[in-house]
Amino acid sequence: MSKAKVVLLNGVGSAGKSSIATALQSLAREPFLHVQMDTYIEMLPEPLQDHPDGVCYEVSEEAGKPSVAVRTGPVGARVLAGMRHAVAAMAGEGNNLIVDEVLCDGGLPDYRRLLAAFEFHVVGVFAPLEVLEARELRRGDRLAGLAHWQYERVHRGIGYDFEVDTSRLSALECAELIRDRFRL
Repeated sequence: MSKAKVVLLNGVGSAGKSSIATALQSLAREPFLHVQMDTYIEMLPEPLQDHPDGVCYEVSEEAGKPSVAVRTGPVGARVLAGMRHAVAAMAGEGNNLIVDEVLCDGGLPDYRRLLAAFEFHVVGVFAPLEVLEARELRRGDRLAGLAHWQYERVHRGIGYDFEVDTSRLSALECAELIRDRFRL
């Protein structure tokens, strides 16, 4: 069995990670599963969806714009740690994965440790804040201000294997570049 491949797409909400993941699934030579952080957060019971023990959303205003801070409590932290371990378990069974993440909680060292035995690539998905905020409003399924709060936090201190800018390239073009870069 060949070594599983894991591509982690990290970026602010509304950057285009899910669209890139879907496009990459259609382009890759081998099957890839799409693992979304949102799916794991949605596993929390409803009472923990905006609760200090689960995942809490604190709305404020910064420079005249809404800002939504995301705070993860002990149960939410266990869910996200479990996601990282689940990704490693899936890769351990030979599954290729595209992981759609928003790394504000310092989870990258865990991914690097857990996925050291696999072909693991970290891709930064970027776009200017104005573009992200406009997308966030158009989507209608995000709290206005998430992009504003995440923007300075998501990429801080991360050295990427590759970066794409979704304000300049379509999801398909980004996926093609990722496929070609890592020979997927």
